[in-house]
Amino acid sequence: MTWMLASVVGPDEAELALAGGADIIDFKDPTQGALGAVAPEVVRAGVLRIGQRKPSSAVLGNIPTTPDALLPAIGEMAKTGVHYLKLGIFPDFPAESAIKSLAGVAHEIKLIAVFFADQHPDLSLLPLLAECGFAGTMLDTSDKSSGHLLDYFDIPQLSRFTEECRRLHLLMGLAGGLELPDIPRLLLLDPVLLGFRTALCGHQGRNGTIDLQSAKKVRALIPILEKNHTGVDYHLLAARGYGPDMPDDPALTDRVYLRDFVLPMQIGVYAREQNLLQKVRFNVEVTITRTRRVASDLVDVFSYDVISDTIRMLADAGHVGLVETLAERIAERLLHHPRLVKVRVQVEKLETKSGIVGIAIERDHVADDLATSLCLRETERLGARS
Repeated sequence: MTWMLASVVGPDEAELALAGGADIIDFKDPTQGALGAVAPEVVRAGVLRIGQRKPSSAVLGNIPTTPDALLPAIGEMAKTGVHYLKLGIFPDFPAESAIKSLAGVAHEIKLIAVFFADQHPDLSLLPLLAECGFAGTMLDTSDKSSGHLLDYFDIPQLSRFTEECRRLHLLMGLAGGLELPDIPRLLLLDPVLLGFRTALCGHQGRNGTIDLQSAKKVRALIPILEKNHTGVDYHLLAARGYGPDMPDDPALTDRVYLRDFVLPMQIGVYAREQNLLQKVRFNVEVTITRTRRVASDLVDVFSYDVISDTIRMLADAGHVGLVETLAERIAERLLHHPRLVKVRVQVEKLETKSGIVGIAIERDHVADDLATSLCLRETERLGARS
């Protein structure tokens, strides 16, 4: 499951964030940029206010990525009692030596390294973070006015980032001006946490105050476990295709479709096609169970971005021999969503010497032997990659 991280400026906003459903309270000063630090005494007061209700984190500030700057800041902020400390990996400084110098400290307090998607981050440092005992890493943006996370990293790139973090046993988080429509797309990646500030402040912007209703809208799109841990609260799973107030009659359905979606990818069984990018067109239609109420918010709908991003990730995963295999993988992935009743997938190669060729399949939750076999092989293949 994915945690909701809420960035707050002090104890009062921490209370608002908790009331809005945040899983982690993150102390920072948004007026000072992505890693603007809150005074240690304010963080300490906030940690005391939170008590044992939720874990907390704090940023160290916009300080150089050097041992001389980081070690004193870590020592001071660690005294506040926060569970995690976030430090920036800035491209203007040689981060490798700084990371190595923190190996001893990382075993005493949980350190989170923050990379910036809009500053050409050096993600080759991820194995070194794991080696030096860092608890995790986040991908954020430094300049909130110039775009948000998905403007710099697309879904396949973010998928590779999250897969690498899982392989290295690093907690991974995604942030950077995230908006409500971004949530269902990023949940496909199963990140450990999603970080928010702007989306929590409503029309005031990130430098305003957290708005309780805005925080609740974010929370409603991120699945949470029920308190008794016996299952999932499906009202909160709309972002993954689960619908609120499901009708008793499963025959009441709607259809969501994606048409004429074209991607270049490696596909084909001929030797000449092994390293060749070819245009492939996708048409997908999913049948979903209808909700009892008229759709009025994102929590009420199945996002078509879930369809296109699923295709993007599968296209990015590597060469596929057959359009039939690709169609089955798309159908299998989409049918993980309990709200889906049926899916129709059409895959066409557009650049063959025989004209446009392809296949159209229909699948529902009763998987045939072929789909089951392909699912198992896909799981084994992705496991081997990670």
